[in-house]
Amino acid sequence: MAAPRAERLTKWLIAGPPLAFLLAFFLLPSLIMALASFRYPGEFGGLAPVAERAGEEAGLTFENYALFFGDWIYAQIFAKSLGIAALTTFACLVMAYPLAMLIARSPKRRRDFMVLLVILPFASNFLVRVYAWMIILGPMDLLFTRFAVIVGMVYVHLPFMILPLYTNLEKHDPTLLDAAQDLGANAWHTFWRVTFPLSLPGVFSGAALVFIPVLGMFAIPELLGGKGDWMVGNMIKESFLGTRDWPFGSMLSLMLTLAVLAIAGCAALFARKGTSGA
Repeated sequence: MAAPRAERLTKWLIAGPPLAFLLAFFLLPSLIMALASFRYPGEFGGLAPVAERAGEEAGLTFENYALFFGDWIYAQIFAKSLGIAALTTFACLVMAYPLAMLIARSPKRRRDFMVLLVILPFASNFLVRVYAWMIILGPMDLLFTRFAVIVGMVYVHLPFMILPLYTNLEKHDPTLLDAAQDLGANAWHTFWRVTFPLSLPGVFSGAALVFIPVLGMFAIPELLGGKGDWMVGNMIKESFLGTRDWPFGSMLSLMLTLAVLAIAGCAALFARKGTSGA
């Protein structure tokens, strides 16, 4: 009896802190946002006291959701955000895969230095790097365009695609490539039939690390893009800090969270099928 009890205690000691962290910093804030999304905005911003709206459904309302689903502009902004996130993820994958493969197949004495070069931009401030792109794109008359937003997104998130791909490609057994060549496969077929299927876990991990942050990004569209390039994150930021309509901002945050969870669930399903097929 003592052994199973000690085993259960060990499991709780290992899983307890991460579970408590998720409950405190993800589930609880999400519940607060969900409740705030049904409230009325305060007269001077924030949330209106429930007592002042006691005669109107106990201070709760569905107006925010009715406005969101009743106006196509919000669906268009969500669709645009999904498109920018998908395009950024694809661009990062195309640029990161050859570099990750180069690092993985380089001599071991050079790999650490090359990985250091990949993560070196993190040593500088995020806003400084974005402002640097404003200076670069300004003389070329590309600032405040959709292209500038994509460039900024790719630049900031590219390391998040390179590192998972490198970690995966480094573990590949080179004898599999030799076996494919012995069976008559050329370099192209070897890549698509051996290397790429084995690298799908790294592809899906990198795609998640790029797609999800881009979907909620607001700083880059605001600094490098124009009003026409606003994304969901910009609407949320404006609702909380601009118009101070916290209920509407909470509703947008909740909708974004649900969209991210749905996309992550679909990605996990495809990743499971892809890895099992590989």
